Amino acid sequence: MNELRNRGVEYILLAVVDGLKGFPDAIRAVFPEAMVQTCVVHLLRHSLDFVSYKDRKPVAAALKMIYRAVDAAAGEAELRAFEDGLWDRRYPAIAQSWRRTWSEIVPLYAFHFDVRRILYTTNAIEALNAKLRRAVRARGHFPTD
Repeated sequence: MNELRNRGVEYILLAVVDGLKGFPDAIRAVFPEAMVQTCVVHLLRHSLDFVSYKDRKPVAAALKMIYRAVDAAAGEAELRAFEDGLWDRRYPAIAQSWRRTWSEIVPLYAFHFDVRRILYTTNAIEALNAKLRRAVRARGHFPTD
């Protein structure tokens, strides 16, 4: 983050992170005004790691109610409903992980639903970075420095 600051980045509106420990704190240390949000897709994948194969679709549908809620209050109400339901009795680690990262899920609700569909994951950025790395590694595109 310090290197980004030194390269001229003055402000970050929103940083979407994928669960790397300490990264949100590093972002806030250098860019204190930045909103830090957890990648919902990575959180879902982590949550479904606890779930048996036959329960994956219904649990994913229940979790979708949380991140597709209209606002943070409705999202928290859906999380409470999840905690009070069958899935929390079977898989208590899921709600615990969502509670631990709740402060980094809430920024998602500040945006319109159409914008949320873009922001809730880092996958598009990761795909672009992979393509750039592949192109640079080939060196055919950039024959000299």
